[in-house]
Amino acid sequence: MNATAPWPEAETARSRGLRIQTKRHQWATTDSGRRFGDRYNLVCDPATLVVAWERVRGNRGARTAGVDGQTAHYVIEVRGVEGFLDDLRADLKACRFRPLPVRERLIPKSGGKLRRLGIPTRRDRVVQAALKLVLEPIFEADFQPCSYGFRPGRSAHDAIAEIHHFTSPIRNYEWVLEGDITACFDEIDHVALMGRVRDRVADRRVERLVKAFLKAGILTEGGAERNTNTGTPQGGILSPLLATIARSVLDDHFTGAWKAMGDSSARDRRRQKGLATYRLVRYADDFVVLVNGTRKQAEGLQTEIAAVLSMMGLRRSPEKTRIVHMDEGFDFLGFRIRRAPKRGTGRWAVYTSPSRAALASVKAKVRKATREGTHQPLATLLYRLAPVVRGWATYFRHGVSKATFDYLGAFLWRRVIGWIRHKHPRANWKWLRRRYLPGWWPTDGAVTLFKPSAIPVTRYRYRGDTIPSPWRSETEIAS
Repeated sequence: MNATAPWPEAETARSRGLRIQTKRHQWATTDSGRRFGDRYNLVCDPATLVVAWERVRGNRGARTAGVDGQTAHYVIEVRGVEGFLDDLRADLKACRFRPLPVRERLIPKSGGKLRRLGIPTRRDRVVQAALKLVLEPIFEADFQPCSYGFRPGRSAHDAIAEIHHFTSPIRNYEWVLEGDITACFDEIDHVALMGRVRDRVADRRVERLVKAFLKAGILTEGGAERNTNTGTPQGGILSPLLATIARSVLDDHFTGAWKAMGDSSARDRRRQKGLATYRLVRYADDFVVLVNGTRKQAEGLQTEIAAVLSMMGLRRSPEKTRIVHMDEGFDFLGFRIRRAPKRGTGRWAVYTSPSRAALASVKAKVRKATREGTHQPLATLLYRLAPVVRGWATYFRHGVSKATFDYLGAFLWRRVIGWIRHKHPRANWKWLRRRYLPGWWPTDGAVTLFKPSAIPVTRYRYRGDTIPSPWRSETEIAS
């Protein structure tokens, strides 16, 4: 495309980009040792940059500016999108693009800790999104099925379903080593990470661009600039992919061990000899190793995990590492997973239900919303509560959640009734029922308090190795 030609429409750009991604993904899947050259031209491709801009403009951080103070609104209304992309593409093609330091924000976490969040500039976000569009289909061909976080087409529910599948009584993976990778985004070794990138990418310009983002630095809240000798700032569009590449060393190790154990018959023979079989399930920094064996054998895996993670400069969190029996249960991704007797039968089953911490979290949000704002109409409060409760219930609909949903509905009712009574302290129940409580359920005009029990509870089926890729060819789709 020449410099004076118009930029492609978003739909045309998406279609062209998907075709290119599908082709590269198929090549990477077919040849696991292939190194891809000349990827930089695809980063500079107008279709790639248009799709990258659309993603940056549409994400939740579009109104947040980096160190240059420019937001998506500024680019659209003041600078102009085409002019912005023209300048960016020219800098990329001339190899004079240099990322700026990310603006740091400290986000509170549970337990009083803080998470470091990096906010790149608008230009840097678009280039990162373009890099991700080019690199992700290649590396997705190498990622193992046991990894579920920050990957297209996969979710936390897939991870929970795999745990449920292997810990069921028929398979008897009854010991669980649960752990966490400490400060992954801060401690990734750049040399080791770039080594894994070079295993698949032979284009030096792409390598230099990725490394430039790793070394861009951080502008702290205090105004000081800090070098980034390790890690990849959390918050950038490219960071989750780079972190997944780094963490995949753990997936590769355990997947290799699983394949070495052979088929189900070979694994049975292994257990008859007193040896353990084990399988990893990982979602981002959180992971569990399911062990069919003894507690001592599960404990022995801790040293192995630490050695594998150290290859990428990563560490296992000792305080978050536990070994539990399935009869005791454990929390993972908001769910409580536990083996227990099935009511009315002599059999055992594995149950997944909302954890106490997850329930406490949504209750805290409801309390906060109902402690303030009695000057506003009830409809405003109901509008504020609906997405919080609906999102929570939708996430936990794939579990033994009906009783929890009923409890949360009763809690909501009490909190909203208390809010109404505080707003109208002199009103009697007859007036309140006529004004706000038809059928005893809080309502203001056409707006009704959302009922968690309205979300149907369904089983999420384990998909195993059959989770489809977003870059399947038309032939694969037809088959």
